[in-house]
Amino acid sequence: MEREIIISPIGGIPSSVTVPVRKAVAQNFGLPARIVPLLQHIDFAYSPHRQQHHSTPILDKLAALLPHPGCRILAITERDLYIPILTHVYGEAQLKGTAAIISLYRLSDSNPPSLVQESGLTTQRSLKEALHELGHTLGLKHCPDSSCLMHYCRKMSDVDHKTDRFCRYCRVWLQDALEEDRLSLG
Repeated sequence: MEREIIISPIGGIPSSVTVPVRKAVAQNFGLPARIVPLLQHIDFAYSPHRQQHHSTPILDKLAALLPHPGCRILAITERDLYIPILTHVYGEAQLKGTAAIISLYRLSDSNPPSLVQESGLTTQRSLKEALHELGHTLGLKHCPDSSCLMHYCRKMSDVDHKTDRFCRYCRVWLQDALEEDRLSLG
C-alpha cells in the first residue's frame, strides 16, 4: 500500500501557504504529498458559545474521509480552533492516528487572516505547525528542546523561536516511526 500525506485546504487557503507546506511535508517525511480539498466547510464543529471551531470533531471527520490506509491528512483552515481545556490551539492531531489540522487564524500576522495573500511569516509558522502536528500522527510527543519542531508552543513567540527542524532526538524517533509505519502496511 502506498503511503502519502494529503494536504487538505478548507476554504480559500492560498497557494502561498499550501504549496510550501506540501513541499516541506514531502521533504521532512520522505513521503509523497499532494493537495486535495476533502472538506468544504467545518460548520458542524462551530461552537456559538465560544465563537470558535472544536478541532477534535474535525479530526474525526477527516479520518473518516481517508482515501486508503497508507494516508495521513493535514487540513489547513483559517477558522479559529479550540479544544475544551484550552482557549485556542494552533493545531491538533490524532496521536498515532491519521488526521491533523492547523489554523491560520492565530498563525497569521493579520487577524482575521487575509486569505488574499499570506505573508512569509505566516507561511513559516504554518510550516512549523504542520510538521509538528504530522509528527504527532506518527507518535512523536512534545520535546523539551525549545528550538525543536516538536516543542509545545503556548504563545506565538514560542512558534517564532523554534526552528523548522526536528532536533536530533526527535529525528531518530521520526525515522523509527516512519519505518514502523511502513512495516505495518506491508
